[in-house]
Amino acid sequence: MPSDVLLSVRDLRIAFDGVEAVRGLSFDVRPREVLAVVGESGAGKSLTARALLGMVPRGATVGGTVRPDLSAERGRRIALVPQDALSALSPVHPVGDQLAAAVRSVQRVSRKEARARAVAALDRVGIPDAARTARAYPHEYSGGMRQRAVIAMATINEPDVVVADEPTTALDPERQEQVLRVLGERSEAVGAALVLVTHDMDVVRDHADRVLVMYAGRAVEVGGVQDVLSRPRAPYTAGLLASLPQNARGLRRLPALPGTPPAPGALPAGCAFAPRCPLAADPCRDEEPEPRPLDDRLVACHRADDVPHPAIDLFQEKQPA
Repeated sequence: MPSDVLLSVRDLRIAFDGVEAVRGLSFDVRPREVLAVVGESGAGKSLTARALLGMVPRGATVGGTVRPDLSAERGRRIALVPQDALSALSPVHPVGDQLAAAVRSVQRVSRKEARARAVAALDRVGIPDAARTARAYPHEYSGGMRQRAVIAMATINEPDVVVADEPTTALDPERQEQVLRVLGERSEAVGAALVLVTHDMDVVRDHADRVLVMYAGRAVEVGGVQDVLSRPRAPYTAGLLASLPQNARGLRRLPALPGTPPAPGALPAGCAFAPRCPLAADPCRDEEPEPRPLDDRLVACHRADDVPHPAIDLFQEKQPA
């Protein structure tokens, strides 16, 4: 594993009853990097994130390698910011007590010291009057406050990697931005890499350094955010970008990717995206493409060299207003 790589995933496969939901996924995570994992629902994003923590659902079969294996050191070297903070927090214990317990689970400190660290952690993520609010229960927090609290819990022991699984889904846009800013600041402050699972390309643009675009359990494009978003080379990435409102100026309706993603047990032959792709040709329908280097990124697409610039035109038809 290269010295500049903190976490290396190779040929990750996650299957249920023999049907693979994540299929041969490989990527690296570097220190202090924000890696966004993006794709439509069912792409395998959350499964991938939870595999890093050794938290795949019961009954799943996992293959491939994650090095180093940090799953035995959850809370110390790797931590999770979940999608649903209310479900992640115990309803019968004050929030401050739960953060203090997280400290004492990996460090030998007194209850008083753990409590002080809990209050300080809540204060750092912007919880008002943290000493008092630490004594409150999760149901007494707003949605944004609960999400900040789980960020405090995830970063309180200064882990190497923070995995955030759709951390702002239930929040309004203003609170989403606030929480994502806090998440990035806290990860940077403790020196952690951040793996940010999202379906929102705007979040990727504003908060990530690199992006891993997933479709049907595989990576279709991996590279620097500015490179990938300014000139996508996978038609699927182009389709995600075409669906952003700011890219629909001059159109009477917002473009959308045609069709729906295939179910894991019903993948087409060849490229899984071929039935929805405007560039699909015979090779796409016959053989699944393997990732290959192109323009300082990896792209799994037979037609990547033929994607026009701007690529979002693949999914937009200019119409008079």
